[in-house]
Amino acid sequence: MVRPVRLDRRQSRPPASIDAVNQTPVSFMLERSIGEFARTIVIALGFIIVGFTTGHWWLAITLALSLYLIWILLQQKRFDHWLSSGRRGPTPTTFGIWGDIADDFYRLQRRHRKEKAKLHAMLRRVQDSTSALREGIVALEQGGNLAWWNPTAGKMLRLQSGDAGQPLINFVRDPSFVSYIQQSPDGAELREPLTMSAPGDDARRLQLEVTHYGLGEALVVVRDITRLHNLEQIRQDFVANVSHELRTPLTVIAGYLETLEASGQAPENWLRPLGQMREQTERMTGLVNDLLLLARLETSERNNGREQVAVQLLIEEVAAEARALSRGEHRISVQCADDDVMRGSAGQLHSAFANLAFNAVRYSPAGGEIILRWEHNTEGGHFSVSDSGIGIEAIHIPRLTERFYRVDEGRSRRTGGTGLGLAIVKHVLLRHSGKLNIHSVPGEGSTFTLSFPAEKFIETSEA
Repeated sequence: MVRPVRLDRRQSRPPASIDAVNQTPVSFMLERSIGEFARTIVIALGFIIVGFTTGHWWLAITLALSLYLIWILLQQKRFDHWLSSGRRGPTPTTFGIWGDIADDFYRLQRRHRKEKAKLHAMLRRVQDSTSALREGIVALEQGGNLAWWNPTAGKMLRLQSGDAGQPLINFVRDPSFVSYIQQSPDGAELREPLTMSAPGDDARRLQLEVTHYGLGEALVVVRDITRLHNLEQIRQDFVANVSHELRTPLTVIAGYLETLEASGQAPENWLRPLGQMREQTERMTGLVNDLLLLARLETSERNNGREQVAVQLLIEEVAAEARALSRGEHRISVQCADDDVMRGSAGQLHSAFANLAFNAVRYSPAGGEIILRWEHNTEGGHFSVSDSGIGIEAIHIPRLTERFYRVDEGRSRRTGGTGLGLAIVKHVLLRHSGKLNIHSVPGEGSTFTLSFPAEKFIETSEA
């Protein structure tokens, strides 16, 4: 519906509209009050003149004020009726102060409609763009209730239009997801995405990542990683199977080489080739063992270790093995003031600690000092290995936990490293909620620190 009358009346007095925009609310209202008061005085004076002319000036004033009050009340009633009806239709047409108020409401209403249309358009663009995403997007209200989701998330999680307002855990009942989404009630970010089977379809694998914002609200991003999961599974099976199949021929070769060297019947010119063959066989055997250990770590569940591990005893065992590998060429000491008991997998923790100690032996020159240190504070337990070796440049540190990554290819082969030690350390830490910190200065040495959270340790009385 068009408003020709109001537009014409509003066009007939543009200065008022300009003042309404440029002036402050207080000065503008003061000006309107003064104008309305002046208008009332003018009307009263007009009726007084008529009253003096007729000889009944007091009756004229009373009549004028009564009519003016009745007119104000009528305009107020019309305006109140328009407000109570939900502001449907045009604002009431009038003049004076009620006309100014009606104009203000009309401008506010028009501005509100424009902003509302803009917000609706923006919301439609957001919904259209998220609907085109391959990832699923789920918005959660306080308490984890479903507020909105795009079609991709609806297909992945099997959500229907009538599910809005209900908790998401009613439809994704995987225990790992329930504990995952409840990890961060204070709004802190979760560290890693969760991988789980799709609801009602175990053949599909989903990756979910939760981001908390606002007051108890959250955004869940869902990705279908079935193809990547299958490829990773094929790779793990291949590595595990090949490594397992290589163990038998390597064992046979190592046995025959040991027999030939120990028999004393081998020709003298065979001793050097036999020694080199034995060294390479041992290196291959170590590589196969590391690959099998990595395969077991990848397939095992996180935080599955429930053994009670005496930390000091474990470090002493690792130090003894490091001294045997060093053959007296390094000064290896242990600093462990706390006799802590840690809950985890003894075998995995031994592998992680030993890999750091063995690396320190391999990459430290003869006569160097190696310190195995254990500290406990309010944040948890910390195992560190410090050496006076060759050190590592900062550019290499972010990639040290990659498989087969070597800072010095030639030196690693001479020292017998497989390039899998720190990869094993990383996987052990993932399964014990730990972190790895590396500090190294080229030419001065390195310090590798494994940090474990406080909840991993138990009281001595409990142990």
